[in-house]
Amino acid sequence: MGRVTTAKATTDYEDSVLERFYGVIPAGGTGSRLWPLSRAAAPKFLHDLTGSGSTLIRATYERLRPLCDGRIMVVTGTVHRPAVLAQLPEIAEDNLVLESEPKDSAAAIGLAAAILYQRDPEIILGSFAADQVISPTDLFQAAVREAIHTAAHGYIVTIGIEPTHPSTGFGYIRTGEPLQIPGAPSAHAVIEFVEKPSEAVADGYLESGNYSWNAGMFVAPVALILSHLKASEPELHTGLMRIAAAWDTPARAEVARDVWPGLPKIAIDYAVAEPAAAAGDVAMIPGTFSWDDVGDFAAIGRLNPAAENSEMTVMGEGARVFSENASGIVVSDTKRVIALIGIRDVVIVDTQDALLVTTKEHAQEVKSAVEHLRASGDIDVL
Repeated sequence: MGRVTTAKATTDYEDSVLERFYGVIPAGGTGSRLWPLSRAAAPKFLHDLTGSGSTLIRATYERLRPLCDGRIMVVTGTVHRPAVLAQLPEIAEDNLVLESEPKDSAAAIGLAAAILYQRDPEIILGSFAADQVISPTDLFQAAVREAIHTAAHGYIVTIGIEPTHPSTGFGYIRTGEPLQIPGAPSAHAVIEFVEKPSEAVADGYLESGNYSWNAGMFVAPVALILSHLKASEPELHTGLMRIAAAWDTPARAEVARDVWPGLPKIAIDYAVAEPAAAAGDVAMIPGTFSWDDVGDFAAIGRLNPAAENSEMTVMGEGARVFSENASGIVVSDTKRVIALIGIRDVVIVDTQDALLVTTKEHAQEVKSAVEHLRASGDIDVL
């Protein structure tokens, strides 16, 4: 006789799938396009860039917490340990993964997957960067739940963002047919990932309706992530599994110190997502929420509208700004008076030891100033 599926059995199955979910927050990068506000010792995820009263990493944690019931791991640099623990005191030491030096996203997310696999090979991992702004939370959580159900059917799942304009700054996801997965009505197959396109190509993507922005959100069984990592990057896989095997033992520090510096640097997109898509193992859930990766000061201006009867966004406790016939954004952590007259779309960032003056149009180019300062040896301001 065939198996009878009751409503309770369905609910029990859904609950068991969700209980396998573990959130991972990679908190790395210096956010060089937000210099001099964001620096190596105080990267953008440690700042409140939205005026909400919450730093980006705290907001990320709060979005994930109801889905995970405390099952959250943070991967960050050793230098950021005190600041991260101050903002996330709930994180257990065993779930705080510290990188002695940055090794890109494949190593960071791969190590989290390897550690969780050692603890329970049935875990479904969800990786969500610490420096993104998302709202409303309920739509984000609904998309993640669909992603978890899809991952349980053997997929690496990405959450795609519906493009609002032909951006040349984001990667894209080309989607295929619906997958008909229970609990995930909007799941689609992924045909391929596409790198940042030209404006003309991005225009075509927007018109076709078959492309989404790649926000770098991944939900997948840890075993499947590691399987693809082993096939495409065997040296990285071997090293991560060595560290993971020692992670919950007294040998953790010694093994990590020996292995981590020699690991290859590669992004998770190249090491796992793209090969998995070529193998037909990637799915996409469309995200209907608003999303911003706060990539430059123009984004901060979008996220922090100017006060009523003003065209100037001013951020910073006690900032002293006078503007007349001027527009743009000022971020200040000094008591210096800043007066702006007859200037449009300006970006001014005033800190104790560095001053940035540019425009919203050229906000993406701030990274070049950081590269020049590093090359000239002025690393004290980086």
